Amino acid sequence: MELLSPAGNVEKLSYAYAYGADAAYIGLKKFSLRVKADNFYEDEYKKVIALKEKYPGKRLHCALNISFHDEEIDALKQNLDYFRQYPIDCFIVQDIGIVPLLQKEFPKAELHLSTQASCVNSEAVKMYQKLGFKRVVLGREISLDQIKRIKDSVPDMELETFVHGAMCIAYAGRCLMSAYLTGRSAQSGFCSHTCRWNFKLSEDLSKNNENHIITAEEAKKIAQSGSLLLEEEQRPGEFFPVFEGDDFTAILSSKDLRMIEHLADLKATGVDSLKIEGRMKSVYYVAMVTRAYRKALDALEGKLTQEEAAPFIAELENVSHRKSTTGFYYNKKDADETTVGASDSKYQLAAEIGEEVSSEYFEKLYQESQKRYTEYKNNLDQMHPAAREARLKDLEIHTDRKVLPFEKKDGWHMYPCTAVNMIKLEDDVEFVSPEFCSLTAKAGDWEIISSETGLKMNWVCDGHPAVIYTKYSLPDGTLLRTLDPDYIEGQIRDTGR
Repeated sequence: MELLSPAGNVEKLSYAYAYGADAAYIGLKKFSLRVKADNFYEDEYKKVIALKEKYPGKRLHCALNISFHDEEIDALKQNLDYFRQYPIDCFIVQDIGIVPLLQKEFPKAELHLSTQASCVNSEAVKMYQKLGFKRVVLGREISLDQIKRIKDSVPDMELETFVHGAMCIAYAGRCLMSAYLTGRSAQSGFCSHTCRWNFKLSEDLSKNNENHIITAEEAKKIAQSGSLLLEEEQRPGEFFPVFEGDDFTAILSSKDLRMIEHLADLKATGVDSLKIEGRMKSVYYVAMVTRAYRKALDALEGKLTQEEAAPFIAELENVSHRKSTTGFYYNKKDADETTVGASDSKYQLAAEIGEEVSSEYFEKLYQESQKRYTEYKNNLDQMHPAAREARLKDLEIHTDRKVLPFEKKDGWHMYPCTAVNMIKLEDDVEFVSPEFCSLTAKAGDWEIISSETGLKMNWVCDGHPAVIYTKYSLPDGTLLRTLDPDYIEGQIRDTGR
């Protein structure tokens, strides 16, 4: 089975490939249902080509899955030359109106039907096959038994299904809530995730003001009357009517999908590709979730033992997530269970670690470090004794102002470090990589060095160019994480997702 990971930008695409994805799916500006993801634009096709060369055999899927209006088809036609510069293996579409255009302009690219098309039966699959589709991304409302029946009926059609990530409460993700409440249409890629808001339920007393304990039947009538109102906690005084039908509630926040413990069952259905949701998620999410499913699949295929894969799978708990469900695969009731709050994690990504620097770079930085330290010492020596003493006392108080060169250490390695959160030298940090699960580096086992001056640093954060000097050998794609100081066990913060 293919492992298909999300990539909201070039950086995430790189980590998806590095951490074990067989393929990754991207979006292009204006034509994807995740326009809030960075997506791809300008000359980034050059970086994508380089990544495909670095990871031969990896596939690139491109989502053109919005519902196209005529003016958007015009824009698509105007951008065809730009799209051709990307090494796209297939297009994911829901709007069959653009199918002839793609078949004509990209004859070598496969067509994959988007889950937005709600394909959940074998007769529909046969129809899309006749239209030229190579693969169907099945609707999330389908069961394992139904998937097997479709595969048995149309064995030469590839089937793809979601296995992990956020689920939309609306059928096939066709939600009108965002457009209704915020004016941002989910079907144009602007979903505001209104189903995740924290609502209060109240009653419009102008429609029902009887002051008595109501029965279950009366409660049902009230729910179906349109007299119930929702108030979101960040928007006091703004009331939205709620209507409940026989088998649904208009506004619900679903659990996250998680099928990593059930890959054998998915394989038995004949599924060809396992898809991870999350083009708007972080680099850390893409890397860790991709790695977990890669190891689980490798264990399923006998490439490593279940015991070897277990620590990587357990790391899913250290990635932002809500309570999990198996969705519709086994029982519809599993999908009906809801949850509250945003996704959260006790860890934060602190830095991305690059490939080990060359010996020439290392020596140049070392010489710069020694030069600056010598200049500093000479300046001290030339100071008036009283001024020098005052300077030295100040440095004892403000240790981060000390000028300290790094020293060469046998067996140590140096790597570029792109910080995204604060890293403090006195803290323990953790490295995670495609090869090892996690590695804790104690204070003293690593140093932060300015990549401009070669001098030691007590801390580093976003915008400060630096390198990590450590006794550990780190493989390509390594990330550095730290415990999030704002995380409180048992409490889910509103992270916006």
